[in-house]
Amino acid sequence: MMRSTTKRHAAARADERSSIDQEELARFSEIADAWWDPLGPFRPLHQLNPVRLRYLRTQLDRHFECDPSSLHPYQGLSVLDVGCGGGLLSEPLARLGARVTSIDADAEAISVAANHAKTMELEIDYRCTSAEEVAAANETFDVIIAMEIIEHVSDLGLFTEALGHLANPGAALALATLNRTLKSFALAIVGAEYILRLLPRGTHSWERFVRPSEASRHLRDHGFTVTDVAGVSLDPLAMEWRMSHNTSVNYMMFAAKSQLP
Repeated sequence: MMRSTTKRHAAARADERSSIDQEELARFSEIADAWWDPLGPFRPLHQLNPVRLRYLRTQLDRHFECDPSSLHPYQGLSVLDVGCGGGLLSEPLARLGARVTSIDADAEAISVAANHAKTMELEIDYRCTSAEEVAAANETFDVIIAMEIIEHVSDLGLFTEALGHLANPGAALALATLNRTLKSFALAIVGAEYILRLLPRGTHSWERFVRPSEASRHLRDHGFTVTDVAGVSLDPLAMEWRMSHNTSVNYMMFAAKSQLP
């Protein structure tokens, strides 16, 4: 009886130390089957993916001094894709030679991602788990990807703490998220969800958008140095995402972990 009680208490403590928001998880789980539909609810991510990949390629090549002309520049690098969803970034990173581990708290998304990777004959280690749980297992990686995830976590401090534990000395981290500004409320919430219907209503909560200064502070607190911040803007006429200097709505950030263990 004592052992069972101890296990329950341990599970309760583990739940308390989780950055997963169960309401957010349920919302995305309902549409998980559509992850690879380029015209479905994840259409904006499919449109955004080429820009995200160009940014990752530029920053990772510079950080690891990779040959930009190489077809497999990340051979030998371990990559953790946090909040991987259906694997839209995991698959191209695997094709570039990386050893990819991809995690998401949504079991439905992980199932979709794993099945798609099998169809594409790609070896990706998909797991239904959280960053905190992987960090607790003392696993570390050379590259951490956290794209469009930090605006959905319940505890940003706890989440970035886990990222700090997951990063090898000298590791690279790339994230993408939404800035908390009046412009982002107008465009990302009112415009994208209610007027243009680019996203299902309720996809985002403006209060959870993260200013670049806040993201930088959390990363610094856990051993990262931010080396680049870039804006991402949507051309409403061409309906294409492009890199820009304007970080008032969407932005991407790149950081390096201290070489000291």
